[in-house]
Amino acid sequence: MNSSPPPRARNRTAPTDGPMQPRRLLIRLLRPVATVFAVGYFVLDALAYWVVRPAVLRIARLPLFSRLGRWVAGLRPYPSLILVLVPLAVLEPAKPVGAWLFATGRPMAGVAVIVGAELIKITLVERLFHVAKPKLLTIGWFAWGYVRVTAWLAWLKETAAVRAARGLLDGLRRFGRRVGRRLSLMMRRAGRG
Repeated sequence: MNSSPPPRARNRTAPTDGPMQPRRLLIRLLRPVATVFAVGYFVLDALAYWVVRPAVLRIARLPLFSRLGRWVAGLRPYPSLILVLVPLAVLEPAKPVGAWLFATGRPMAGVAVIVGAELIKITLVERLFHVAKPKLLTIGWFAWGYVRVTAWLAWLKETAAVRAARGLLDGLRRFGRRVGRRLSLMMRRAGRG
């Protein structure tokens, strides 16, 4: 009889102090790139929203949007999803196209594309999503993704880069208001004189 101890079972888990697994390393390397891209995207989105917000508020008061809201509220979940995703899929690529036009020496065309797409997106897609959201959240996989995306966006909004960008936008907004008030005052004075 062999009285030697049984062979040791191999530990199939990865060592904790060894080299990093390729997938984790890739995620660790890509996270800052994805964060920079997302911050840039949200800054561009916020700038476009800041420009079109006054027009959006006026357009949103039109009777057409209340009728559209009632119609969307009567849809089932998947038709509501299609109604939200199709215009979004068409409008979101317009921002990179506008940025490309701006970068290639056609700033007016670039700004027009970005502002136009943002105006349509905010007035149409965001209104549709707001009305359809309760039905969309009844779709299991959509609710699962929505929770994760909103959690990631909440985390992203609290990063130092986004807070700095938000501060810059607030400063630009205050500066724009001051310039607007001064121009208005100058025009009133010029009209009296």
